[in-house]
Amino acid sequence: MTSQFTDARIAVTGVTGNLGGRVARRLAAAGTPQTMVVRDLDRAPRLPGATAVRGGFGEREAILRALDGVDRVLMVSASETPDRLQQHRTFVDAAAEAGVAHLVYISFYGAAPDATFTLARDHWATEQHIRASGLAFTFLRDNLYADFLPAMVGDDDVVRGPAGQGRAAVVAQDDIADAATAVLLHAPEHAGATYDLTGPQSLTLAEVAAILSRATGRDITYHPETVEEAYRSRASYGAPDWQVDAWVSTYTAIAGGELDGVSDAIPRLTGRPATPLADVVRAS
Repeated sequence: MTSQFTDARIAVTGVTGNLGGRVARRLAAAGTPQTMVVRDLDRAPRLPGATAVRGGFGEREAILRALDGVDRVLMVSASETPDRLQQHRTFVDAAAEAGVAHLVYISFYGAAPDATFTLARDHWATEQHIRASGLAFTFLRDNLYADFLPAMVGDDDVVRGPAGQGRAAVVAQDDIADAATAVLLHAPEHAGATYDLTGPQSLTLAEVAAILSRATGRDITYHPETVEEAYRSRASYGAPDWQVDAWVSTYTAIAGGELDGVSDAIPRLTGRPATPLADVVRAS
């Protein structure tokens, strides 16, 4: 990545995770100074031009200090917890109070108050809170992460879930990171925009299984569970009800067509085609 100058002060959250870490590394490679907002300073990556500052999403005073003087911030959604929406609201309010000019929020494809995928409702509520805050914003609504699909395969090489024959336009995390970096570096051009970030194809889980089979050399298949079967098969994990609802509703959202549809946002923002699932799996 070539050096791209901006005199805006940029902050990135989620840098100890897969997506925020990718964006932080891209900004460093571009020669762009950044503040990395982290809960645990010991886990922050060591990157040129990057300064780590402690601040958890729900810690108003810490976020005020971390974002003091920051112009643009990438808000990667918090870890999945029952109070995630309240953490988001606290962070957004603190960002506005700190004088942040532009907030880029990692949302979810099809975010809506009545979305089938339960966590997409929280993303919609977060978007609404950001709109009401007065901050300039850009929303990046990611489809399912292509990188995570291999983890959906069971030990018996079967993908199970109540997705029927629905489709999802799964997207590579590297593509999302490239798009987010482009938006951060040129934020005024994207003020008020909402981008659906998708891969180049909308796939059924049977097609996903076939792609995974070719990429791995294994015989991976898809079994379309009923909703009742899905809840029974996941009961052994001992997860709380809200988490199981989120897991199952990922598949029912696919079945309902809510993750279908390919957008051109990745090519427009990055200047290159979106990455096919097969390439993501082979590179992993």
